[in-house]
Amino acid sequence: MEQKRKNKALQAHLSLLSAELFWGLMAPIGKQAMLHGIDDITLVSFRVAGAAILFWITSIFVRERIPWKHVVYLGGAALLAVVFNQCLFTIGLNYTSPINSSIVTTSLPVFAMILSFIILKEPITWMKAGGVVIGCAGAIVLILSSAQSGGKAGNIWGDIMCLCAQISFALYLTLFNPLIKKYNVVTVNKWMFTWSTIFILPFTTGHLSQVAWTDITSTTWMEAGFVVIFGTYLSYMLAVVGQRVLRPTVVSVYNYVQPIVSVIVSVAAGIAVFTGRHAIAVILVFTGVWMVIKSKSKNDIKKSTQSVASK
Repeated sequence: MEQKRKNKALQAHLSLLSAELFWGLMAPIGKQAMLHGIDDITLVSFRVAGAAILFWITSIFVRERIPWKHVVYLGGAALLAVVFNQCLFTIGLNYTSPINSSIVTTSLPVFAMILSFIILKEPITWMKAGGVVIGCAGAIVLILSSAQSGGKAGNIWGDIMCLCAQISFALYLTLFNPLIKKYNVVTVNKWMFTWSTIFILPFTTGHLSQVAWTDITSTTWMEAGFVVIFGTYLSYMLAVVGQRVLRPTVVSVYNYVQPIVSVIVSVAAGIAVFTGRHAIAVILVFTGVWMVIKSKSKNDIKKSTQSVASK
C-alpha cells in the first residue's frame, strides 16, 4: 500500500514536470506564431476551442458520467483556471514587458500557500515558506540574468493583470482541488475547456472573422498546433494528474520550472549562454521545490499528533 502511494506521488511529480516543460516551450514557440500572423486573441481562441475538441474526442474512450451540478462547478473552475488566467495574462503581457510578467508569475506559489492556509487549513510551516521564498528568489535571479536591455518598458496596469491571473489560478487550485480528484482527467478538462470555449468565443468571433487566414504560413500553423496540442491539451491533462494527488502549494511551486526551460531552450538554440548566475538560480529553484515537497501537510501533522497521543 505504501509503495503504491509512493508510485502515485512519483507519477504526479513527473506529470507536473512534463506539463511545465511543455508550458516553458510554448512561450517561445507561441511568440513566434504571434509574430507571423496569429495574434494573442486568435491564439487564445485556438487554445480553448482546439483543446475542447481534442478532449471531446479523447472522452470517447473514457466513458464517465458526472452530475450536472458538478458540470456547472467545472464551469467555475474553467473561469478561474483558463478564462481569467489566460486572458488576464495574455492582455497584461501585451501592456507590460516580458520580464515584468515573468517575475509576477513567481507569485503563484505565495498566493497558493496563503489561500490553502485560509481555505483548506493547510499549515504554513517554516520549511514550506522557506521553500517558496528560495524558489521565488531563484526564479527572479534566472529571469533577471536572462533579461535583454532595451526591451519594452513595464506598465502598472499590465503588471496588475498578470498578478490577477496568478491569483485566479491559485484560487482554482485551492477551491476546486476536491472536485478535480473525483473524476478522470479527461472528463475534468473536457468540461473545463467546453465552458471556456462558451465563455470566450462570443467575444472573439468578430475578431477571428477579420484574420487574414490565407497569409498564415504552414510554419506558423505548426507553431499554433504545438500551442494547442502540447501547450494546452497534453499539458493541462498532465497538470490535472498532479493536481489530483499533490497539495496546491506543491503544484504551484512547479511554476518555477518554466523559466529554467526557457533558458535551456535559449542555450540549445544558441541565442543565450549558460552562466554561473543561471546555475545558482537553477539550484535555488530546485532546492525550493524540494523543500515545499518535503514540508508537512495537514494530514501529516494530524498523523504525527495521533501517533504521539497513542504512545
